[in-house]
Amino acid sequence: MINRLVWMETDNTYPYRNLAMEEYMTLHVPQGTCILYLWQNRHTVVIGKNQNCWRECRVNFLEQEDGYLVRRLSGGGAVFHDLGNLNFTFIVGAEDYDVSRQLDVILEAVRSLGIHAEKTGRNDITVEGRKFSGNAFYRTGDGCYHHGTILIRADKENMSRYLNVSKEKLASKGVTSVKSRVANLCEFKPDITLEEVKAALVEAFSRVYGQPAVRMKEEELPQLEIDVLTEKFASWQWKYGRKIPFEYEMEKRFPWGNIQIQLHVDEGVIQDVNVFSDAMDQEMFGALAKQLKGCGYAEEDICAAVEAVGPDAFQAEEHTGTDVPQSRQIKEDIKALVRESL
Repeated sequence: MINRLVWMETDNTYPYRNLAMEEYMTLHVPQGTCILYLWQNRHTVVIGKNQNCWRECRVNFLEQEDGYLVRRLSGGGAVFHDLGNLNFTFIVGAEDYDVSRQLDVILEAVRSLGIHAEKTGRNDITVEGRKFSGNAFYRTGDGCYHHGTILIRADKENMSRYLNVSKEKLASKGVTSVKSRVANLCEFKPDITLEEVKAALVEAFSRVYGQPAVRMKEEELPQLEIDVLTEKFASWQWKYGRKIPFEYEMEKRFPWGNIQIQLHVDEGVIQDVNVFSDAMDQEMFGALAKQLKGCGYAEEDICAAVEAVGPDAFQAEEHTGTDVPQSRQIKEDIKALVRESL
Protein backbone atom coordinates (compact mmCIF):
# COMPACT_ATOMS: atom_id res chain seq x y z
CA MET A 1 0.00 0.00 0.00
CA ILE A 2 1.36 3.41 -0.98
CA ASN A 3 1.55 5.73 2.02
CA ARG A 4 4.14 8.24 0.80
CA LEU A 5 4.43 10.22 -2.45
CA VAL A 6 7.72 11.83 -3.45
CA TRP A 7 8.53 13.89 -6.52
CA MET A 8 11.88 15.04 -7.84
CA GLU A 9 12.99 17.07 -10.84
CA THR A 10 16.49 17.68 -12.12
CA ASP A 11 18.00 20.48 -14.19
CA ASN A 12 20.69 18.08 -15.39
CA THR A 13 20.39 17.28 -19.11
CA TYR A 14 23.35 14.86 -19.41
CA PRO A 15 21.48 11.66 -20.29
CA TYR A 16 23.77 9.10 -18.68
CA ARG A 17 23.45 10.78 -15.29
CA ASN A 18 19.67 10.99 -15.59
CA LEU A 19 19.45 7.25 -16.21
CA ALA A 20 21.87 6.65 -13.35
CA MET A 21 19.62 8.53 -10.91
CA GLU A 22 16.62 6.62 -12.24
CA GLU A 23 18.31 3.26 -11.68
CA TYR A 24 19.59 4.20 -8.21
CA MET A 25 16.12 5.22 -7.03
CA THR A 26 14.62 2.02 -8.47
CA LEU A 27 17.16 -0.11 -6.61
CA HIS A 28 16.52 1.73 -3.32
CA VAL A 29 12.86 2.79 -3.35
CA PRO A 30 11.40 2.29 0.16
CA GLN A 31 8.40 0.03 0.59
CA GLY A 32 5.14 1.99 0.43
CA THR A 33 6.72 4.92 -1.46
CA CYS A 34 5.97 6.05 -5.01
CA ILE A 35 8.40 8.49 -6.66
CA LEU A 36 7.61 10.75 -9.63
CA TYR A 37 10.88 11.76 -11.30
CA LEU A 38 10.87 14.52 -13.96
CA TRP A 39 13.89 14.95 -16.24
CA GLN A 40 15.10 16.04 -19.68
CA ASN A 41 17.90 14.92 -22.00
CA ARG A 42 19.60 17.16 -24.52
CA HIS A 43 20.07 16.00 -28.12
CA THR A 44 19.77 12.27 -27.39
CA VAL A 45 18.57 9.05 -29.00
CA VAL A 46 17.53 6.47 -26.41
CA ILE A 47 17.23 2.84 -27.49
CA GLY A 48 15.63 -0.11 -25.71
CA LYS A 49 17.83 -2.56 -23.81
CA ASN A 50 17.76 -5.23 -26.53
CA GLN A 51 17.96 -3.07 -29.63
CA ASN A 52 20.66 -3.00 -32.30
CA CYS A 53 21.81 0.62 -32.16
CA TRP A 54 23.20 0.50 -35.71
CA ARG A 55 19.81 -0.58 -37.02
CA GLU A 56 17.67 1.82 -35.00
CA CYS A 57 19.69 5.04 -35.21
CA ARG A 58 21.98 6.88 -37.60
CA VAL A 59 24.73 6.66 -34.99
CA ASN A 60 27.54 8.38 -36.90
CA PHE A 61 25.26 11.22 -37.96
CA LEU A 62 24.06 11.73 -34.37
CA GLU A 63 27.57 11.77 -32.93
CA GLN A 64 28.92 14.08 -35.64
CA GLU A 65 26.34 16.59 -34.42
CA ASP A 66 27.38 16.17 -30.76
CA GLY A 67 24.38 14.06 -29.87
CA TYR A 68 24.26 11.21 -27.36
CA LEU A 69 23.39 7.56 -27.89
CA VAL A 70 21.85 6.04 -24.77
CA ARG A 71 20.78 2.45 -24.03
CA ARG A 72 18.17 2.25 -21.28
CA LEU A 73 17.29 -0.65 -18.98
CA SER A 74 13.72 -1.04 -20.23
CA GLY A 75 12.57 -2.70 -23.43
CA GLY A 76 10.70 -1.08 -26.30
CA GLY A 77 11.80 1.06 -29.22
CA ALA A 78 14.08 3.98 -29.98
CA VAL A 79 13.05 7.56 -29.14
CA PHE A 80 14.54 11.01 -29.65
CA HIS A 81 14.90 13.38 -26.67
CA ASP A 82 15.59 17.10 -26.72
CA LEU A 83 14.65 20.00 -24.46
CA GLY A 84 11.23 20.22 -26.12
CA ASN A 85 10.45 16.87 -24.51
CA LEU A 86 9.80 16.10 -20.84
CA ASN A 87 10.47 12.65 -19.41
CA PHE A 88 8.71 11.17 -16.40
CA THR A 89 9.43 8.06 -14.35
CA PHE A 90 7.21 6.41 -11.74
CA ILE A 91 9.39 4.43 -9.32
CA VAL A 92 7.70 2.09 -6.86
CA GLY A 93 7.97 -1.30 -5.16
CA ALA A 94 6.65 -4.33 -7.02
CA GLU A 95 3.70 -4.78 -4.66
CA ASP A 96 2.39 -1.27 -5.46
CA TYR A 97 3.24 -1.18 -9.18
CA ASP A 98 0.09 -0.22 -11.11
CA VAL A 99 0.60 0.85 -14.73
CA SER A 100 -3.05 1.81 -15.20
CA ARG A 101 -2.98 4.13 -12.20
CA GLN A 102 0.34 5.61 -13.27
CA LEU A 103 -0.99 6.30 -16.76
CA ASP A 104 -4.00 7.99 -15.17
CA VAL A 105 -1.60 10.58 -13.73
CA ILE A 106 -0.37 11.49 -17.22
CA LEU A 107 -3.87 11.47 -18.70
CA GLU A 108 -5.31 13.62 -15.92
CA ALA A 109 -2.40 16.10 -16.07
CA VAL A 110 -2.73 16.64 -19.82
CA ARG A 111 -6.52 16.80 -19.70
CA SER A 112 -6.30 19.44 -16.95
CA LEU A 113 -4.51 21.62 -19.53
CA GLY A 114 -7.48 21.36 -21.88
CA ILE A 115 -6.08 18.63 -24.15
CA HIS A 116 -8.09 15.42 -24.56
CA ALA A 117 -5.54 12.63 -24.21
CA GLU A 118 -6.28 8.91 -24.56
CA LYS A 119 -4.41 5.66 -23.94
CA THR A 120 -4.00 3.56 -27.08
CA GLY A 121 -2.30 0.24 -27.73
CA ARG A 122 0.17 -1.28 -25.29
CA ASN A 123 2.13 1.76 -24.27
CA ASP A 124 1.14 4.97 -26.09
CA ILE A 125 -0.81 8.06 -25.07
CA THR A 126 -2.32 9.99 -27.97
CA VAL A 127 -4.30 13.05 -28.95
CA GLU A 128 -6.51 12.70 -32.03
CA GLY A 129 -4.76 9.44 -32.85
CA ARG A 130 -1.22 10.87 -32.76
CA LYS A 131 1.29 9.84 -30.11
CA PHE A 132 2.81 12.39 -27.74
CA SER A 133 3.85 9.90 -25.05
CA GLY A 134 5.50 6.49 -25.40
CA ASN A 135 5.98 4.37 -22.27
CA ALA A 136 8.30 1.54 -21.23
CA PHE A 137 8.72 -0.60 -18.12
CA TYR A 138 11.42 -2.23 -16.00
CA ARG A 139 11.65 -4.39 -12.90
CA THR A 140 14.65 -5.42 -10.82
CA GLY A 141 14.20 -7.29 -7.55
CA ASP A 142 11.53 -5.47 -5.56
CA GLY A 143 11.82 -2.20 -7.49
CA CYS A 144 9.95 -1.24 -10.65
CA TYR A 145 9.82 1.75 -12.91
CA HIS A 146 7.49 2.98 -15.62
CA HIS A 147 8.89 5.83 -17.69
CA GLY A 148 7.88 7.75 -20.75
CA THR A 149 8.11 10.85 -22.88
CA ILE A 150 5.85 13.88 -23.16
CA LEU A 151 6.43 15.74 -26.42
CA ILE A 152 5.79 19.44 -25.82
CA ARG A 153 7.87 21.24 -28.46
CA ALA A 154 10.26 18.52 -29.64
CA ASP A 155 12.14 18.94 -32.93
CA LYS A 156 10.41 16.43 -35.19
CA GLU A 157 12.83 17.14 -38.03
CA ASN A 158 15.73 15.88 -35.91
CA MET A 159 13.59 12.97 -34.77
CA SER A 160 13.18 11.89 -38.40
CA ARG A 161 16.84 12.51 -39.24
CA TYR A 162 18.29 10.42 -36.42
CA LEU A 163 15.83 7.51 -36.12
CA ASN A 164 15.80 4.58 -38.55
CA VAL A 165 12.20 3.39 -38.33
CA SER A 166 11.45 0.42 -40.56
CA LYS A 167 8.79 0.81 -43.24
CA GLU A 168 7.17 -2.35 -41.86
CA LYS A 169 6.79 -0.79 -38.41
CA LEU A 170 5.36 2.42 -39.85
CA ALA A 171 2.92 0.43 -41.96
CA SER A 172 1.78 -1.47 -38.86
CA LYS A 173 0.84 1.92 -37.36
CA GLY A 174 -0.95 3.06 -40.52
CA VAL A 175 1.45 5.96 -41.20
CA THR A 176 4.21 6.75 -43.70
CA SER A 177 6.69 8.69 -41.53
CA VAL A 178 7.76 9.27 -37.93
CA LYS A 179 6.60 12.88 -38.13
CA SER A 180 3.07 11.94 -39.17
CA ARG A 181 2.70 9.49 -36.28
CA VAL A 182 3.73 11.80 -33.42
CA ALA A 183 2.45 15.13 -32.15
CA ASN A 184 3.69 17.88 -29.85
CA LEU A 185 1.25 19.15 -27.23
CA CYS A 186 1.85 22.68 -28.53
CA GLU A 187 -0.05 21.66 -31.68
CA PHE A 188 -3.19 21.44 -29.54
CA LYS A 189 -2.36 24.22 -27.05
CA PRO A 190 0.03 26.74 -28.68
CA ASP A 191 0.84 28.63 -25.47
CA ILE A 192 1.70 25.52 -23.42
CA THR A 193 4.92 25.69 -21.38
CA LEU A 194 7.26 23.14 -19.86
CA GLU A 195 6.71 24.52 -16.37
CA GLU A 196 2.93 24.22 -16.51
CA VAL A 197 3.20 20.62 -17.70
CA LYS A 198 5.49 19.83 -14.74
CA ALA A 199 3.10 21.52 -12.32
CA ALA A 200 0.12 19.67 -13.82
CA LEU A 201 1.92 16.35 -13.41
CA VAL A 202 2.73 16.93 -9.73
CA GLU A 203 -0.85 18.05 -9.03
CA ALA A 204 -2.32 15.05 -10.88
CA PHE A 205 0.08 12.73 -9.03
CA SER A 206 -1.37 13.91 -5.71
CA ARG A 207 -4.98 13.75 -6.93
CA VAL A 208 -4.77 10.25 -8.40
CA TYR A 209 -3.07 8.81 -5.29
CA GLY A 210 -5.16 10.86 -2.86
CA GLN A 211 -2.34 12.37 -0.79
CA PRO A 212 0.18 15.22 -1.01
CA ALA A 213 3.54 14.66 -2.70
CA VAL A 214 6.73 15.72 -0.90
CA ARG A 215 9.56 17.17 -2.97
CA MET A 216 12.97 15.51 -2.86
CA LYS A 217 16.15 17.29 -3.95
CA GLU A 218 18.67 15.69 -6.28
CA GLU A 219 21.39 16.45 -3.73
CA GLU A 220 19.82 13.91 -1.36
CA LEU A 221 21.03 11.07 -3.60
CA PRO A 222 24.54 9.65 -2.90
CA GLN A 223 26.66 11.29 -5.58
CA LEU A 224 29.48 8.71 -5.61
CA GLU A 225 27.04 5.88 -6.32
CA ILE A 226 25.35 7.98 -9.00
CA ASP A 227 28.79 8.61 -10.56
CA VAL A 228 29.46 4.86 -10.81
CA LEU A 229 26.12 4.22 -12.53
CA THR A 230 26.69 7.20 -14.83
CA GLU A 231 29.97 5.66 -16.00
CA LYS A 232 28.18 2.40 -16.75
CA PHE A 233 25.54 4.04 -18.95
CA ALA A 234 28.20 6.14 -20.73
CA SER A 235 30.51 3.17 -21.42
CA TRP A 236 31.11 1.98 -24.98
CA GLN A 237 30.23 -1.62 -24.08
CA TRP A 238 26.84 -0.68 -22.60
CA LYS A 239 25.88 1.74 -25.38
CA TYR A 240 26.91 -0.25 -28.43
CA GLY A 241 26.82 -3.84 -27.27
CA ARG A 242 28.68 -6.53 -29.21
CA LYS A 243 29.21 -7.05 -32.90
CA ILE A 244 29.70 -10.71 -33.80
CA PRO A 245 30.81 -12.38 -37.05
CA PHE A 246 27.48 -13.99 -37.95
CA GLU A 247 26.75 -16.35 -40.84
CA TYR A 248 23.01 -16.65 -40.33
CA GLU A 249 20.36 -14.05 -39.60
CA MET A 250 16.60 -14.23 -39.25
CA GLU A 251 14.27 -11.31 -38.69
CA LYS A 252 10.53 -10.63 -38.62
CA ARG A 253 8.00 -8.21 -37.14
CA PHE A 254 5.18 -9.65 -35.02
CA PRO A 255 2.30 -7.89 -33.20
CA TRP A 256 4.42 -7.89 -30.00
CA GLY A 257 7.46 -6.34 -31.74
CA ASN A 258 10.38 -6.95 -34.08
CA ILE A 259 12.99 -9.67 -33.52
CA GLN A 260 16.39 -10.05 -35.21
CA ILE A 261 18.56 -13.10 -34.43
CA GLN A 262 22.21 -13.33 -35.55
CA LEU A 263 24.03 -16.67 -35.23
CA HIS A 264 27.73 -17.50 -35.48
CA VAL A 265 27.95 -21.23 -36.23
CA ASP A 266 31.04 -23.44 -36.26
CA GLU A 267 30.94 -27.18 -37.05
CA GLY A 268 27.17 -27.25 -36.71
CA VAL A 269 27.10 -25.68 -33.23
CA ILE A 270 25.94 -22.14 -32.39
CA GLN A 271 29.02 -20.47 -30.89
CA ASP A 272 27.72 -16.91 -30.47
CA VAL A 273 24.37 -15.16 -30.60
CA ASN A 274 22.88 -11.69 -30.77
CA VAL A 275 19.15 -11.25 -30.22
CA PHE A 276 17.72 -7.79 -30.85
CA SER A 277 14.12 -6.73 -30.24
CA ASP A 278 11.96 -3.69 -29.57
CA ALA A 279 9.48 -5.81 -27.58
CA MET A 280 8.53 -4.41 -24.19
CA ASP A 281 9.81 -7.37 -22.13
CA GLN A 282 13.58 -6.87 -22.00
CA GLU A 283 14.57 -9.99 -20.01
CA MET A 284 13.21 -12.69 -22.31
CA PHE A 285 15.59 -12.02 -25.19
CA GLY A 286 18.74 -12.18 -23.09
CA ALA A 287 17.52 -15.52 -21.73
CA LEU A 288 16.87 -16.71 -25.29
CA ALA A 289 20.44 -15.84 -26.36
CA LYS A 290 21.83 -17.88 -23.45
CA GLN A 291 19.68 -20.88 -24.41
CA LEU A 292 20.74 -20.73 -28.06
CA LYS A 293 24.48 -20.54 -27.38
CA GLY A 294 25.94 -24.03 -27.60
CA CYS A 295 22.95 -25.72 -29.17
CA GLY A 296 23.00 -27.42 -32.58
CA TYR A 297 22.29 -25.44 -35.72
CA ALA A 298 19.19 -27.46 -36.59
CA GLU A 299 15.50 -26.60 -36.55
CA GLU A 300 14.66 -29.13 -33.84
CA ASP A 301 17.51 -28.01 -31.55
CA ILE A 302 16.81 -24.30 -31.95
CA CYS A 303 13.06 -24.72 -31.36
CA ALA A 304 13.82 -26.77 -28.23
CA ALA A 305 16.06 -23.96 -26.98
CA VAL A 306 13.27 -21.43 -27.55
CA GLU A 307 10.84 -23.64 -25.65
CA ALA A 308 13.33 -23.99 -22.78
CA VAL A 309 13.22 -20.26 -21.96
CA GLY A 310 11.60 -20.34 -18.54
CA PRO A 311 8.67 -18.28 -17.24
CA ASP A 312 11.02 -16.27 -15.01
CA ALA A 313 12.38 -14.60 -18.15
CA PHE A 314 9.04 -12.90 -18.74
CA GLN A 315 8.55 -9.81 -16.62
CA ALA A 316 4.78 -9.56 -16.86
CA GLU A 317 2.20 -11.85 -18.38
CA GLU A 318 0.29 -9.72 -20.85
CA HIS A 319 -2.53 -11.20 -22.86
CA THR A 320 -2.70 -10.89 -26.61
CA GLY A 321 -6.43 -10.36 -27.12
CA THR A 322 -6.86 -14.12 -27.62
CA ASP A 323 -6.76 -16.93 -25.08
CA VAL A 324 -2.98 -17.24 -25.63
CA PRO A 325 -0.70 -15.61 -23.00
CA GLN A 326 1.97 -13.26 -24.35
CA SER A 327 4.87 -15.52 -23.32
CA ARG A 328 3.44 -18.50 -25.17
CA GLN A 329 2.66 -16.39 -28.24
CA ILE A 330 6.23 -15.02 -28.40
CA LYS A 331 7.69 -18.53 -28.19
CA GLU A 332 5.38 -19.88 -30.89
CA ASP A 333 6.13 -16.95 -33.19
CA ILE A 334 9.90 -17.35 -32.79
CA LYS A 335 9.67 -21.09 -33.48
CA ALA A 336 7.62 -20.37 -36.61
CA LEU A 337 10.33 -17.90 -37.73
CA VAL A 338 13.00 -20.56 -37.18
CA ARG A 339 11.06 -23.10 -39.24
CA GLU A 340 10.60 -20.74 -42.16
CA SER A 341 14.21 -19.49 -42.02
CA LEU A 342 16.14 -22.78 -41.82
